[in-house]
Amino acid sequence: MKARQIWRAAATALASLALAACATMPAAAPAAIIPAPLSLAPAGGGFVVDSGTPIVVTADDGEARRVAAYLSDLVERTRGLSLPVTNAGRGIVLRRSAAAPVGAEAYRLIVSPGGVIVEAREAAGLFYGATTLWQLLTAPEAGPSIPAVRIEDAPRFRWRGLMLDSARHYQSPAFIRQFIDTMALHKLNVLHWHLTDDQAWRLEIKRYPRLTQVGAWRVPAGAGPAADIDPATRRPRLYGGFYTQAEVREIVAYATARHIAIVPEIDMPGHASAAIAAYPQLSVLASPSRTVPADWGVYRNLFNVEEDTFVFLENVLGEVVDLFPGSYIHVGGDEAVKEQWDASPRVQQRMRALGVADTHRLQSYFIQRMERFLNARGRRLIGWDEILEGGLAPNATVMSWRGIDGAVAAAQAGHDAVLAAWPTLYFDNRQSTRASEPPGRGRVIGLRDVYAFDPAPAKLTPAQQQHVLGLQANIWTEHIRTEPRVWTMAFPRAAAIAELGWSPPAAISWESFSARLPAQMARYRALGVPVSDAELAPPPPPPGPKHRRSHDLSTCADKLVLSLEDDAPVRGERAVFLIDIMQPCWIWRGADLTGVRAVGAEVGQAPFNFQIGDDVHAIRFRPPATRAGELEVRLGCEGERIAVLPLAPAASNPAVTELPAMAIASRTGVHDLCFTFTARGVDPMYAIQSISLIGP
Repeated sequence: MKARQIWRAAATALASLALAACATMPAAAPAAIIPAPLSLAPAGGGFVVDSGTPIVVTADDGEARRVAAYLSDLVERTRGLSLPVTNAGRGIVLRRSAAAPVGAEAYRLIVSPGGVIVEAREAAGLFYGATTLWQLLTAPEAGPSIPAVRIEDAPRFRWRGLMLDSARHYQSPAFIRQFIDTMALHKLNVLHWHLTDDQAWRLEIKRYPRLTQVGAWRVPAGAGPAADIDPATRRPRLYGGFYTQAEVREIVAYATARHIAIVPEIDMPGHASAAIAAYPQLSVLASPSRTVPADWGVYRNLFNVEEDTFVFLENVLGEVVDLFPGSYIHVGGDEAVKEQWDASPRVQQRMRALGVADTHRLQSYFIQRMERFLNARGRRLIGWDEILEGGLAPNATVMSWRGIDGAVAAAQAGHDAVLAAWPTLYFDNRQSTRASEPPGRGRVIGLRDVYAFDPAPAKLTPAQQQHVLGLQANIWTEHIRTEPRVWTMAFPRAAAIAELGWSPPAAISWESFSARLPAQMARYRALGVPVSDAELAPPPPPPGPKHRRSHDLSTCADKLVLSLEDDAPVRGERAVFLIDIMQPCWIWRGADLTGVRAVGAEVGQAPFNFQIGDDVHAIRFRPPATRAGELEVRLGCEGERIAVLPLAPAASNPAVTELPAMAIASRTGVHDLCFTFTARGVDPMYAIQSISLIGP
């Protein structure tokens, strides 16, 4: 009873939101369907759908019955209508038919005064036709009657996906299922599941239990987590989790029922630190770390190339193949820094024995060996575009993340490719400059930026473009710690991915998409999906003339800008700082110093948990005058120093500290103020939370 009340409350919320959305849409707005269908022809009249309208399926078609049950549940949750599933009657007919449009995902949807027909050749097409019907039932103009229409629909691309990084931060199985549900409503059909990395190994492997006993747990970086002592162990509390094989099988079945293929990623030969912590014999080094690291970035740790290590990885992939029935297994292959291989006499000896000329070709040998194993088990290997280096495995598919060049090179060589191009398709980038944005990378990639991405590289001939399977967006979670933030960073930008992947080029129109977006936002809210409203929200008010948060300031450079979450408090709300970690320097442009007598600041200290190789030596600080260091305020970054705020009050506080204000000499007029910290090293890294100009 309680669930039904919640559903009806959601339906009421949807109706009110839809009416509000309708009020903001032009009179000639297109049908509120995302992604836009291949063709849509309005007709006269409509069909009334109310509680009791049957969903009619053939008695012996179990697939159609499952789609009908799914549609009935969805309509009840969002419209409060109870649609019984029957084998006869006048209402909504779901049927598989040889007369339907050609293609496993294609369908036809006809609404007339006499009823609704959804027909397809395959179950996937029937499912997608049902989701389109649900959108018609939840469109702003939807009332008791849905307008008559004829839709013929089929996808542009075979691969329409999202990558979810569960290695950096574990998400619950319940979240994964709801995420899959929301993908399905957009006709997205691939969940690329990033399950292993330096910071965690999330997948239970029966043969190697330490992969999750050790590899799934770490102590987060920073003074806050280090002081969070677990009373049971009297050590810093471990953070993490993993997916049992039983949970994975359930999630895979759940996705399959929604026509989503899960592509698991088991990273190799790099991003291997968690596995090596669990089984040190996999390392190139004689004495590798036995703990899972907590830094972000690129570690130098690689798997060694001993026969025992290949056997280990093949055994792991054997269990992965048993768990994931889809066509593809992702083996990573990215960011494999070769220093350990280059420096290891044993690796060099193995290279000579294998007849491999250099370490780039050694990685190619590594990937090709994994491909042969997967091919023998009926699977295809896919990897990031670095697998092109040293020679591409014969049947490999390339996932192009460093722009589109990897996809272009693969397609020109006759290999399949998937576009996952940085930065536009990286959803760890912020969506706006609002201070309320979740933590993430500092670059702003808004919904319109994503929608403007072209998934058909102009460099390719029409024949070569056939090798582009499609596209996906990547949700890397180094800076997306919580499940609500994953939702906010993913949607509605994922709706743009869905339209680019499904709709024909002629239907790609920002004006049309943005007109249909309010209805989609209403659906999200009715389903309880906490999405970003950055595209539709009014612009934030300008900051006050005497107070700036770090997000209101400019960084002095644009090297590696992050919207970085503090490491403390361990539980509760944390501050978020805008900071360029390669050049921690902020500018308040055009500050009016007339009447200002002092400068105040709130600062935080965060761990420098970034593996950036030798680039760390390029980070420069002025030497401190005191042990804890200072915040210096200058007129321009090389100009007169007008204030020095000692950091001693913040030295023992891992969270935000308000520093005592420091007086400045009286000045008038507008000036650019530059804020930098003095320090002896990069760790801890101080950041500005806010600056206040204090006057009468």
